[in-house]
Amino acid sequence: METELTERQKLVLALVIRDYIETAQPVGSVSLVERYKLDFSSATVRNDMVTLTELDYLRQPHTSAGRVPTEEGYRYFVRQLMGHTDLPAPTKRTIIHQFYQAGVDVDRWMHLAASVLAHQAQAASLITAPHPERVVFKHLELIRTHGRQVLMVLVLSGGEVNQQMLSLAEPVSQDQLSAVAQRINQNCAGLAVTAIEGLKQPSDALEQDILKLVTTEMQRSIRVVAGELYRDGLTHVLAEPEFGERAFARRALRLLEERPLLEDLLSRTVLTDDPGGVQVLIGGEGTWEELRECSVVLARYGAPGLATGTLGVLGPMRMPYGRTISTVRFMAGLLSDLVEDMLTED
Repeated sequence: METELTERQKLVLALVIRDYIETAQPVGSVSLVERYKLDFSSATVRNDMVTLTELDYLRQPHTSAGRVPTEEGYRYFVRQLMGHTDLPAPTKRTIIHQFYQAGVDVDRWMHLAASVLAHQAQAASLITAPHPERVVFKHLELIRTHGRQVLMVLVLSGGEVNQQMLSLAEPVSQDQLSAVAQRINQNCAGLAVTAIEGLKQPSDALEQDILKLVTTEMQRSIRVVAGELYRDGLTHVLAEPEFGERAFARRALRLLEERPLLEDLLSRTVLTDDPGGVQVLIGGEGTWEELRECSVVLARYGAPGLATGTLGVLGPMRMPYGRTISTVRFMAGLLSDLVEDMLTED
């Protein structure tokens, strides 16, 4: 549970984060009082900084240096202190005009969206093309390979083929496997995952297990990155002082360049179905080592139930969260409108 801060401690934390985002330099109590003309003393601010450090919201890189925010400090700022931010109206109008000049061309929308995100957030952008959300079962094959090992081949709508090696509790003959596959094919052909989950549970234990694996794989297929991935603005990230060290830069590059790593991030990140809802990952959230020095802001866009994609930006943990979140939220809403208009045209 987060420790409740006093109003003054909240102000000090917010100002330290604001100052550090702008300067990338440790923040001292005297400079904070002078810069923001605070009506309390530097000694009072210093005491609050000590408390915030003990609570793991700030840290002191060197004994004689000022403080910098920690991952927890950034999280508290985003959740509790930042409030709702919005892009300026003239900026919105300019972006909307750019998109409507592009016409009904999804590829141009994606390139433009990546460019706008990178420019507005001054970070690296990534966006996946919209893909159908309704995954439909077509065909299943179960092939005995060796001992308890079975190859499951699942064919979905659009020709997508998923192969998975299964290790059964005990050996099963090919005839038994073929019979299970045949029953599942008869019952599930042409059905979406929700319809399959609503079917009456089969009495056969093996068939139950296989059916559960099928629905799990279909759910994963809905979440996974599909189609082309668009990126822009990598130079913005590499220009930041945090990425002056080659090891840090390589980790950031891995996320943007290695498709399996990015798919893992997007498929395991819980995004709200409401287009424009934003997810903020700070410091990899203990899951992705490659993001240890980074923050990622993601949102889903599109027409739920028809076609959706994911967009977001990656930058240093010291990113301007208000501007970045408002940019991602606005772009998700704009692309959702465009995709929905395209899909629902008569």
